[in-house]
Amino acid sequence: MTEIMKILNEYWPMLLRGAGVTLYISMIGTIVGTIIGLLVGVIRTIPKQDNKFKKILLKIVNIFLSIYVEVFRGTPMIVQSMVIFYGSKIVFNIDMDRTAAAIFIVSINTGAYMSEIVRGGIVSIDSGQFEAAHALGMNHIQTMMNVVLPQVIRNILPATGNEFVINIKDTSVLNVISVTELFFQTKTVASINYKYFEAYTITAVIYLVMTFSITTILRYIERRLDGPENYIPYANQMQVKRPEDIEAQEKARKIVGK
Repeated sequence: MTEIMKILNEYWPMLLRGAGVTLYISMIGTIVGTIIGLLVGVIRTIPKQDNKFKKILLKIVNIFLSIYVEVFRGTPMIVQSMVIFYGSKIVFNIDMDRTAAAIFIVSINTGAYMSEIVRGGIVSIDSGQFEAAHALGMNHIQTMMNVVLPQVIRNILPATGNEFVINIKDTSVLNVISVTELFFQTKTVASINYKYFEAYTITAVIYLVMTFSITTILRYIERRLDGPENYIPYANQMQVKRPEDIEAQEKARKIVGK
């Protein structure tokens, strides 16, 4: 315990910076990855086209997107990091900033997973809603924007939060391209004083605090989005009624019934 407190007192700025970089990369990567996932998921659920040119174009795009999803879901992020960061320099002579490369890697990796989550969310929507939207004269994009995606976004919120938590932990693999996230900073601290057990114990606690805090916040947001349990359809709107109002109405009905 004494050694742990000593490391905390001496190296807390490095660990704090590392935790900040981890949260920054995870948050931006999850947001951008979710946007990518929404776009890919919507495109992959576009119905078959009657126009021959559109049909061929959609098929080519779907093949490309399927390859993207399978490649990034089927390979470890640590390998993707090495290939993208060092490969961009060797093949395209692009010298990427390490933090920008990290955000790019996390974003496209998250996008591949989120696209399947979004696609599953879209497929789960009752087909009658699509038919009703088309009967009102909506095209595919209008149906998605006004009818489907609002429901899908709510339904995939737990999975999105889970991806955020996973990204917080998975950013540790980015130390292979020398991104100064929490794991990289911990390696540096441990290599200075050779207190590996104590340093990584502190890091484990920091990761646990971050993931637990994010999970708690996301669960609170989910409960807020669910709204009150007591609501009834009224006229052409959804109006919320307080429990005491419902009880008063029930009592009034009983009195009238007598």
